[in-house]
Amino acid sequence: MPPPPPKPGVIPLAPLGLGDVLGGAFATIGRYWKQLFGIAAAAYGAAAAVVAVAAVAAYAVVGSHLPRVFADERTPVWADVRPLLIAFGCVWLIGVLAMLFATTMVYAGCSAIVQEAVLGRPTTFGAIWRRARARVPAVIGTVFLTGLILLVPFALFLLAFVTMMIALLAAGTGPLIVPPLAFLGSLVTTPLAAWLWVKFSLAPAAAVFEGQGSLAAMRRSSQLVRGGWWRIFGSMLLAFLIAAVASYLIQLPVNLLGMFPGAIGTSDLGSDPTALQVVVSMGGLLIVLMVSQLIGQIFVTAFPQLVAGLLYVDQRIRKENLAPTLAEAAAVPPAY
Repeated sequence: MPPPPPKPGVIPLAPLGLGDVLGGAFATIGRYWKQLFGIAAAAYGAAAAVVAVAAVAAYAVVGSHLPRVFADERTPVWADVRPLLIAFGCVWLIGVLAMLFATTMVYAGCSAIVQEAVLGRPTTFGAIWRRARARVPAVIGTVFLTGLILLVPFALFLLAFVTMMIALLAAGTGPLIVPPLAFLGSLVTTPLAAWLWVKFSLAPAAAVFEGQGSLAAMRRSSQLVRGGWWRIFGSMLLAFLIAAVASYLIQLPVNLLGMFPGAIGTSDLGSDPTALQVVVSMGGLLIVLMVSQLIGQIFVTAFPQLVAGLLYVDQRIRKENLAPTLAEAAAVPPAY
């Protein structure tokens, strides 16, 4: 009977089964939770701060138009509505870019943590942060390009829905041929988008592990996924489902608490409380709610990416016999 494969870290250095991959991801969270949640909290906290500053700046610039737009005694005019729409669009764009950068930082951090977790080596928040920050430009390219792939079926479905609404509002005189064609295009492109998404799902890990650029990392991911698409697809899909359920369970107690006014101190505010009184009475709940949402968001983002990083290692073990190299590297102390 052959001896079991070495296991210096969270996974055995051999071709992995689904249980090994998921167990390794949970073990990584358990061992490196400080670094993982530190990276995610810093990234998403910075993104939230940027959006808050943008919102305050937008209000300072166009806030004077709000009373005129929402006044009951007059119809809003375009001269008042236009600045609000522009300000909202700018804040929305800044929010999207900030969240993209934060998510990319988490992706890069997860891959850097998986590197140490596979070898069973301790690490620090500072070391992970520096390594992840250095790879953000490459990882953000892979995330952006993969996002464009997934955007195609969604855009076609949205086109179908909007066109159908326009046609219904126009009492059947609208372009009725567009919704069926757009829905058909969405159905046709969804399998293609899913295939390409799995094909490039290991690109962030390749960008961090091998120092590849965006396009090179995507080509590398395509090479590694070849021959294992269905196994990677099933593993990633299950990882997303587990993350979604875990996020829901994390936020469920706080959401249930918000359904009972007496539990959060709002039952004795009177019939016409001021906004300040409501905010003060619910301050504790709002803080707990934000923290639970942050933890849920971290889990939704980090867990699938940890699974992707372990699948990257698994594919290299299967295709390139990486296990002996990892076993040798596990005996080498890390250089910070």
